[in-house]
Amino acid sequence: MKHGVSGSSAPITRRRLLAAGAGMGAALGGACTAAAQQAPAARPTEFQIACMTYVYRSFPLQRALEGIAKSGYRYVAWGTEHLEAEGRKSPVMPADAPPAEAKRLAERCRDLGLQPLMMFSVVYPEHKNGLDALKRRIEQAHAAGMPQVLTFGHTENGGGALWRERFAALGPLARAAGVTLVIKQHGGETGTGSACAKFTRELRDEAVKVNFDAGNVMDYLDVDPIPDLKACADEVRSFCIKDHRNFPKDQDCGPGFGEIDHYRLLHPVAFTGRKLPLCCENIFPPLLPTPATAESVDALARRAREYLEDVVRGLQSAP
Repeated sequence: MKHGVSGSSAPITRRRLLAAGAGMGAALGGACTAAAQQAPAARPTEFQIACMTYVYRSFPLQRALEGIAKSGYRYVAWGTEHLEAEGRKSPVMPADAPPAEAKRLAERCRDLGLQPLMMFSVVYPEHKNGLDALKRRIEQAHAAGMPQVLTFGHTENGGGALWRERFAALGPLARAAGVTLVIKQHGGETGTGSACAKFTRELRDEAVKVNFDAGNVMDYLDVDPIPDLKACADEVRSFCIKDHRNFPKDQDCGPGFGEIDHYRLLHPVAFTGRKLPLCCENIFPPLLPTPATAESVDALARRAREYLEDVVRGLQSAP
């Protein structure tokens, strides 16, 4: 007597079992293919590699802008101050300057082929004038067509409640202006990206997010910035690019000169689909004197750009 499948007189043979398995595999494969076609692929992040005028702070602002453009950058971030004629230090953008002045400086940048991405607020949020100063910075950034204002500070000694109060007021103003306030690490309770992200997640405002400064995390707290970045990557909207060494000297330096692996650092944010500024705040080699000529700074600025471009290209082309 031959045994068959219930409801069928066909015998069970090895060939029939293999055929049935193949059919099931094809069906499952087709279903997986259809699901893969429906699932949106992760889009590469549009990394916007910028140079801060800050690295040219020993030279006039106009020379900084010309050097950044000559070094092949398409984007610029405004730093703090520059050494102008007769040894006089002048702020890039005074905190009390009218928005029209920021618009004019942005036009100077664009005339050189540079798109402004970010400005230093040059004020801690908890300072007595912090709220008013950041309001003015938002107005200046809006007039300049600049997407981000960078701030940092400390929440110790009750400052956390003041931060929540002030950023709750600033967030709607920034959203209306099309500006994002980004908070970077600066030691103390807000010395890690994770701590900054905890604050921004609780605030729940898309106009208040995190800027990640791996060099500061390593410098101030001696914390490995790679796990820290992974823990806050969803809240990060820009980077201040700065490397750091603990040996042979505890010193900040330019990307690729230090101990931070930028491939590992940028990997968690390589496919966000967002625009993500990478703003070079330090481009200098460790252990060596600060360059004496603007042309030497140009060469280091170019090197930092090329290094970051290679990192990004490698990350986004890897299988």
